[in-house]
Amino acid sequence: MFKRILIANRGEIALRVLRACREMSIETVAVFSEADRDAVYLNLADQAICIGGNTPRESYLRPDRLIAAAEVSGADAIHPGYGFLAENAQFADMCRECNIAFIGPSADAMRMLGDKATAREIAKKAKVPVVPGSEGVIESDEDLTAMAEKIGFPIMIKASAGGGGRGMRIVRDRTELHPLVKQARQEAKAAFNNDAIYLEKFIEQPRHVEVQILADTQGHVIHLFERDCSSQRRHQKLIEESPSPAIDARTRRHLCEAAVRLAKTAKYSTACTVEFLVDAKKQFYFIEVNTRIQVEHPVTEMLTDADLIKEQIRVAAGEPLALTQRTLVPHGHVIECRVNAEDPSYNFRPCAGLIEKFRPPGGHGVRVDTHAYQGYRISPFYDSLVAKVIVHQPTRLDAIRCMQRALREFVIEPIKTTIPFHLRILEHERFIEGQMDTGFIERMML
Repeated sequence: MFKRILIANRGEIALRVLRACREMSIETVAVFSEADRDAVYLNLADQAICIGGNTPRESYLRPDRLIAAAEVSGADAIHPGYGFLAENAQFADMCRECNIAFIGPSADAMRMLGDKATAREIAKKAKVPVVPGSEGVIESDEDLTAMAEKIGFPIMIKASAGGGGRGMRIVRDRTELHPLVKQARQEAKAAFNNDAIYLEKFIEQPRHVEVQILADTQGHVIHLFERDCSSQRRHQKLIEESPSPAIDARTRRHLCEAAVRLAKTAKYSTACTVEFLVDAKKQFYFIEVNTRIQVEHPVTEMLTDADLIKEQIRVAAGEPLALTQRTLVPHGHVIECRVNAEDPSYNFRPCAGLIEKFRPPGGHGVRVDTHAYQGYRISPFYDSLVAKVIVHQPTRLDAIRCMQRALREFVIEPIKTTIPFHLRILEHERFIEGQMDTGFIERMML
């Protein structure tokens, strides 16, 4: 097992990884930017090292500084968390070249599954249903037009190296095709330094359901059931839950078995999520693999009593999974709300500033993952996530009521947050009935 782990991230995920390490008697090294000098977890880590200026490009996106911090501190492993360099194959290569374990998949696996077009080919090899679309990236305008006509409108343009909704456009008819392709390429180039795109059939009003996978280096691959992430705004997840209210036991079994087949075909190890769209007829289609721990991993942890961060660390150290498929039994219903420092009444404008009053909720079945506290200053340089509120109750209706109560208890002042917007969603008839799809929130806001 590792002696000392450097946590190459910030915010609530840095604190989450630090706590798991402490429970495993592993020393921790926290890194921080100038903007994060007051982070609460810096005092909890065994060492804390400043790695640069305020912006991500000056600090958390600097592989050289992270490697240097690991070498100076004597860390024998790096946990990347999510975001930043978590899915950067070059960074994973650099770690291993410096004899530092990267707590994540191999660089080859990241390259293979992180590219959506390649991942699609692996899914087809594993006999996992895929959305009808192009067989790979498309270069010429002529090929774009021909493929779009073959697939049939509406279609979705997707960035091959994309994520987070960037480089995506919906095309309703042929007159929109080339202008929207140009926009998608420009956005993908700016976000990922890669303007490659491909086309998929656009599934009308789908559910977004992902399967949590864990795999070790001995070839054991298990699923930890599904999470429904259909409550989204502009392709960004707001509310996640498990079990999905949209699928039956038979569909759930086939969905999870398909995710396991794909991971085995890719010879994958550590944590990942295999993501699907589910249509109105409960037919599911593979869309992508996220080769990292997800923001919403606490949903699965509450549902199964598994600790995904500890399992990641064990697998990276060469140990077999401590879990087996047979022993994993889901219980109850879990809902997570992401609380962001944004003002919904002003088009979700980010709200940086000082938190003068902070009172998180509690009570039976309530978990709050946060790095914020009274006196904490929310930085304008990073993602606006302030906290994740997770509730676990016997039934979905119990979980909805518990979340409503917890959010009403949550005090973050004077910062504007998305809490009022979450309460609107939770009180909406279609959400209560479980009748959401990925466009539900946009329609609700009209």
